[in-house]
Amino acid sequence: MNKYPREHIAFITGASAGIGLELTRKLLAEDWQVIALNRSDFPADDRSIHDAVKRGSLRIYKTDDLSDYASLRRTLEAIKSKEQRIDILFNNAGGSFPKLSYSKQGREMHYELLTVVPYIILTELTALLKMGHLKTVVNTSSSAFKFTKEFTIDILERPKSFRKLIGPYATSKLALSLWTQAIASQLAKEGIMIRSVDPGGNNTLRRGKQSGLPLLVAVLMKLFFSPPTHGANKLYEGALGEHRAKTGVFLLKGQVTDLKFKDQALNVLDRIQAIYEHEFVPPKS
Repeated sequence: MNKYPREHIAFITGASAGIGLELTRKLLAEDWQVIALNRSDFPADDRSIHDAVKRGSLRIYKTDDLSDYASLRRTLEAIKSKEQRIDILFNNAGGSFPKLSYSKQGREMHYELLTVVPYIILTELTALLKMGHLKTVVNTSSSAFKFTKEFTIDILERPKSFRKLIGPYATSKLALSLWTQAIASQLAKEGIMIRSVDPGGNNTLRRGKQSGLPLLVAVLMKLFFSPPTHGANKLYEGALGEHRAKTGVFLLKGQVTDLKFKDQALNVLDRIQAIYEHEFVPPKS
């Protein structure tokens, strides 16, 4: 008998490829409903995905660019008007970029997509989470930040230099885990649990898409890393496994793991809260 019957609903960002796609497939196979927020289309030849769309168990929302606040706002408004609840929110979207670039808002793109946007999505969808049964949030993080030697808000927003994987990508994932920790007590008052999870090493290389990985790492990934089902299982366990009663924690290899620069957690949360309030929320007329 399935422990998590169909009435449970997962919301997954970046559900159309890599780890997000495998997580979508896994949950659909277990009779969950999935709400997907994507930039790209699901694979055209995936019969199970298209059958789920026809059944209504997979509902897809598109946005051209998650870092474009106008587009993201329209999509989230559509979700809030059409969906009734969310049991688990998987903030999974966003990869690594090959060079330094900035969002329309003037912030480094990794920071915008991997740190700020997940907070916006969580905040906008909190009401739907409160209506859910499991009331759980899982933010996809990374242990790449173990190489981080310096961490400040200014470095996040406008880096002094750029290094693939262990530069802005790593610091942005660290910032994600830090605000996850900082916001946990606040969300607990609403009955919501939140954790950040490292999905481990997965071969998420996509043909025709430029990688933000160092060349050696990309070669090793192609030859030796696990398929994305591994990462999907890590996120699934992070949501529903042995640590499901814990909040604010970072899970690495299935274990609660301490974070670097914990003294910066509230600073990160305060900054992204200010961004949300002053830049994302429409001004009152």
